[in-house]
Amino acid sequence: MTVVQVCARCASQWPVAGAPAQWCPRCQGVLLSPVDTRRPAPPSGRNFRWVARSPYPPAVRRRARTSLGPTPRYRQIPRWGLLDPPPEDREAPAGRTEVVADLAPTLLACAALVFGLATLAETFRYGLLVFNRVRLVDPLTLAISDAMVWSTQLSAPLVAVAAAVAVACRLHVERARVFAQRGLADPRPLRELLVGVLVPGLNLVMPGVYLREIADDDRRLRRAIRLWWTAWITGGVLVVVNVLWRNRDSLQAHADGVVLAAVTAAVGAATALLALLVIRRLDGRDLLGRPHPVTRWINIPRSDEVTAG
Repeated sequence: MTVVQVCARCASQWPVAGAPAQWCPRCQGVLLSPVDTRRPAPPSGRNFRWVARSPYPPAVRRRARTSLGPTPRYRQIPRWGLLDPPPEDREAPAGRTEVVADLAPTLLACAALVFGLATLAETFRYGLLVFNRVRLVDPLTLAISDAMVWSTQLSAPLVAVAAAVAVACRLHVERARVFAQRGLADPRPLRELLVGVLVPGLNLVMPGVYLREIADDDRRLRRAIRLWWTAWITGGVLVVVNVLWRNRDSLQAHADGVVLAAVTAAVGAATALLALLVIRRLDGRDLLGRPHPVTRWINIPRSDEVTAG
């Protein structure tokens, strides 16, 4: 028996006498193609594979019947399943106050930029006055200087008022958050905060009071509040001095008024930046809005103390 056909079902080998058969005489399974037993084909060229089977039948395991008891019955419809899931807690939509409060950092940055440009415009104007003592100023250069001064003088107050309103709203939101952490309600309504921030004269004192009420024991926040408060009062005093200084008619008084306006604008820019710093401190961030690193001091005993112990 050199050429055989293997049954794909029972693995029986049947010799090939003439033409290859198709069905197994024993189990009626499909016979594979003839194979020469003297020259076995490599595994890659075979159309069948050998499977080792145990000569003993597998043991049939029967599970012992367990009594499940009677079918449960209920006198009423069960309520412990098929319940609708509870609604998800969704954040309430931000109100108008919160929307305006979120604009406070942007408006303060814009105010610092506008006051910085006003400082440059007044400095450039004073440089032209010094230059005009010995030479004539080009009309185009003078027109550019006038445009810079007038544009900054008109836009700076508008941006400052918008920033003040946004800061008052941000102060209201921050105070509500801090008092909520203390388990209390903010005793000052938004209307009182707006009056304290926007009314001239009163706004030199009350904003600092509002901030000190929520500063707690944060030394960095208290330091930022003191710096801002000092710059804020200084700027208010300089604004009053500027208004009184304009009543003088001499040329030297006008030149000194330009210097005074430049100093006032520079203080205004610094005040806006310090106000932005206070807001960032309330959020636990630095001036650029990055998370402020927390420094922790650990008391480590000296080497001689460790040896003595």
